[in-house]
Amino acid sequence: MVDLFVGRVLVKNNKEQEELDTEREVVMRLQNRVVMLFFASATCESCQRFVPTMHRFFTRLTDEFYVDRSAQLVLLYISLDQSEDGQESFLKELPKKCLFLAYEDPYRRELEVMFKVEELPTVVVLRPDCSVLSWNAVAEISLLGPNCYRNWQEAAELIDRNFMINEDFDENSMRSLSEPLRRLKYKAEDDRKKKKKKKKKQWGGGGEEEEQVD
Repeated sequence: MVDLFVGRVLVKNNKEQEELDTEREVVMRLQNRVVMLFFASATCESCQRFVPTMHRFFTRLTDEFYVDRSAQLVLLYISLDQSEDGQESFLKELPKKCLFLAYEDPYRRELEVMFKVEELPTVVVLRPDCSVLSWNAVAEISLLGPNCYRNWQEAAELIDRNFMINEDFDENSMRSLSEPLRRLKYKAEDDRKKKKKKKKKQWGGGGEEEEQVD
């Protein structure tokens, strides 16, 4: 994945639009990641309809409010806008954690040709070795939501055992919290049975031996 962007300047979608302009910065940001190349344009109505879905999808997988650890996932916007103002307006609709290529960088168009982009929006999903995992994941993202990442993670053979969506974490937590309560309940029932058995022996004298209770 890194080889695809060696020598390129990637820009952070934050207020300062900080640049990743060294090979070390690019490597740290992209290495061992699944990368989504999001080809879109501000003047494309389908892109405008899809961008809220993309925003929710990416945020759900990378925001600590939803996950214990951010997914090994990068969103890189490849603008096919006709003006820099159009690119800037579209970037406002995208998550702050995403990256993009500067409008004046001709590599945007080279990537369009390289990945045979014929419609907008297009989301090309790449494995860490730069091979294509999906030529256009727009429909998959729209239908499956965050579950896409689990499929991509397996297909890319990424190991991230610490990745867990909070709803799963909460379910496991509730299970672990309820376990001691169940044990207390069973212990109380056993204690009642033992007391009842002891009382019968005291009042029964030398009668037959009490039936054992499991």
